[in-house]
Amino acid sequence: MVDLVLEAPARGKPPQHLLDMSRSERRDAMAELGLPAFRADQVSTHLFVHLQDDPDTWTDINATDRTTLRSVLPTLLDPIRTVACDDGTTVKSLFRLHDGSLVESVLMRYPDRVTMCISSQAGCGMNCPFCATGQAGLTRNLSTAEIVDQVLAGARALAAGEVPGGPGRVSNVVFMGMGEPLANYRNVVGALHRLVDPPLEGLGMSARGITVSTVGLVPRIRQLADEGMPVTLAVSLHAPDDHLRDTLVPINNRWKVSEVLDATWFYVEQTGRRASIEYALIKDINDQRWRAELLGEMLAGHLVHVNLIPLNPTPGSKWTASTPQAEREFVAALREAGVPVTVRDTRGREIDGACGQLAALEA
Repeated sequence: MVDLVLEAPARGKPPQHLLDMSRSERRDAMAELGLPAFRADQVSTHLFVHLQDDPDTWTDINATDRTTLRSVLPTLLDPIRTVACDDGTTVKSLFRLHDGSLVESVLMRYPDRVTMCISSQAGCGMNCPFCATGQAGLTRNLSTAEIVDQVLAGARALAAGEVPGGPGRVSNVVFMGMGEPLANYRNVVGALHRLVDPPLEGLGMSARGITVSTVGLVPRIRQLADEGMPVTLAVSLHAPDDHLRDTLVPINNRWKVSEVLDATWFYVEQTGRRASIEYALIKDINDQRWRAELLGEMLAGHLVHVNLIPLNPTPGSKWTASTPQAEREFVAALREAGVPVTVRDTRGREIDGACGQLAALEA
């Protein structure tokens, strides 16, 4: 059953884009188009450094070559809806892909950083019952280029001063939008390279500013640990006991809590990066003090941080966020165990901030 969930349905293959390719592959693509190899670096400079995606603005390339280049620069994301809150500093975008699939990204501007939450799949096959994306099911994996272009779209908006606060840059990226990133492993790793590789190869972002979230695909966690990119690993645990997690996070029927945490500690050891444990607090479901104490016992002594998330209920859901008192007691129990814990900022509630909600409304 799990293998079927992990396998994306067959859909129309996204058109290949230069963003799908490494720097050397882009140079090879130029040769196939009958263009000089140095055109690849010129295009990379426009895409990654100048954040210019319209070839008509590339005046250092002649018009004939710009026309030829369009065959490897297809439009990937068609923006169909944008909503904002927090005086315009939180912006959620809904995009339609070439095959009609819908994906979302969110840009959040803070005084000291700009974080983008991006999608790695159209929909999700993990079937977590409290998640809007999980309820919609999996449509398909996103290509590397479709993932990266979400970040570039936000970067272009910032550079153009379209987000209050003046021109800026994307400093942090979290793979916490639609989809299970590690179920689209190859394309997500390709996207990570485009984000962290140096200019002309990628955006040159710090790996420490990037977080990859997973519900616990144990073999892929271990594989990611060996990639040589010390991004932060965020594990969506949501319950410390297998009895409840089997229901809240169905992949737990394949890999149990102990296996997920063992893989997490391996990741921490290999990368030296502190792991994040994501835990959505659901009223009367997983917010009991004894569960906080159990979680504290499991995590104590490890390089880890707990990120508690007040549940953002989806329309028609039978579950809702924990009470403030239950939240305070959960936090207190973890701190008593010596485990660092914070409660996530609830930005975006008024704009259907939970991943998948805007796509569900459009659908």
